[in-house]
Amino acid sequence: MEFARKAKPHVVCIPYPAQSHIKAMLKLAKLLHNKGLHITFVNTEFNHKRFLKAGGPNSLDGLPDFRFETIPDGLPPSDADATQDITALCESTRKSCYGPFLDLCAKLDDPPVSSIVSDGFMTFTLDAAEVLGIPVILFWTLSACGFMGFCQFQALLERGLIPLKDESYLTNGYLDTVVDRIPGMKDIRLKDFPGMVRTTNQDDLRLNFCLEATQRSYKASANVIQTFDALEPDLVNALSTMLPDLYTIGPVQLLLKQTSLSSEEEHLKSIGYSLWKEEHVCLEWLNSKGPNSVVYINFGSITVVTPQQLVEFASGLANSNQPFLWIIRPDLVVGESAILPPEFVEVTKERGFVASWCPQEQVLDHPSVGGFLTHCGWNSTIESLSSAVPMICWPFLADQPTNCRFICKEWEVGIEIGDVNAEKIEKIVRELIEGVKGKRMRNKAREWKTRAEEATAPDGSSSLNLERLGKSLWSHTTSISS
Repeated sequence: MEFARKAKPHVVCIPYPAQSHIKAMLKLAKLLHNKGLHITFVNTEFNHKRFLKAGGPNSLDGLPDFRFETIPDGLPPSDADATQDITALCESTRKSCYGPFLDLCAKLDDPPVSSIVSDGFMTFTLDAAEVLGIPVILFWTLSACGFMGFCQFQALLERGLIPLKDESYLTNGYLDTVVDRIPGMKDIRLKDFPGMVRTTNQDDLRLNFCLEATQRSYKASANVIQTFDALEPDLVNALSTMLPDLYTIGPVQLLLKQTSLSSEEEHLKSIGYSLWKEEHVCLEWLNSKGPNSVVYINFGSITVVTPQQLVEFASGLANSNQPFLWIIRPDLVVGESAILPPEFVEVTKERGFVASWCPQEQVLDHPSVGGFLTHCGWNSTIESLSSAVPMICWPFLADQPTNCRFICKEWEVGIEIGDVNAEKIEKIVRELIEGVKGKRMRNKAREWKTRAEEATAPDGSSSLNLERLGKSLWSHTTSISS
């Protein structure tokens, strides 16, 4: 007797090979595994080695139905403790990853691959999925406002607003031009769009890399954005009319906290997300500080500063007289080692803690942390909102200026620094920790935390969308006879 039954869906998850993208995708992969899906998680060989170095030789031991695989990224060997050059990485993933990825998917046959969940910037996966005859869902590890900003690149080109005429347009006030007719965005200035607009070259590689990615998003079976409906309702509504089948699923870390894990999945929980070794001793130091007293400084995995900017930040922190936890990556300073002035170390030794990397979510959840000086990367932003921590904003590249605009103007939980000088840093840090505006922002951040928790509750919008996505991935599984 024959009957049709569903084989277990096998989903291949592939992030863009950078810290924040990997972290968000790995969290989503764990959530999908919890829905009964077989997962293969694909890192580049370079980042796989970095994970093993950071977490130990067994740190990526998965389960029979949650495996890790690798593909080459096409770049020459580089410093294993530093982030790869982003421009080179954009070009190499575009040119070198399609063949190895297609070959990998073709050989994964236990069970056969039924669908792909791909970072939106890994556009070669759309071509691979077409060859394999399976659907691909694009995961954008961005805010809805950041994604909408990328989606407007073609319109900005057609309206003649970019590229800039020459480099003087970076400083002559042109970037303050207000751009109208952007769905879900009011009073948005040219400087608030993702940083790729600040180019004088129409053939700029990163501009066109992002332009191609958003243009190809329409070819996916569905698109997922890591946000929640209450945070960006106008943008979510606008994007829902532009994209095929949009899912808002976030914050992913709160969804994971809501998830009931089997004994097997408890093992997956221990698999970390960091490409650097985390220094947990900083949590013990935080235990010694009062509630909402510490400013946490972390510019993420890609932002770099000049030696002079490092000195200005250090002087401002020293003069603020506030406790601080400062994360300084080995590759934070452009072309040099990140060495702090000896007088800074001496003056702040009783109230400052410097580490090379840390478990950020645990830091932000710590009751002593009263503010976050951040580059406004989306992972950092949504983690800060989820922990009710207000922000000091110093955006560096990509979607960070757009996030900064919404953090400060729409969500009212941030202050932008602008140009870096010690006096300004001192004033803003004091205002954040001790001032009336800091208290007001902290109260607003608590409101957003509550709304994020509502979205990720069992009947919340993000939880329901995750359930809907899981069912969709199950429906793509091939029926087999037995």
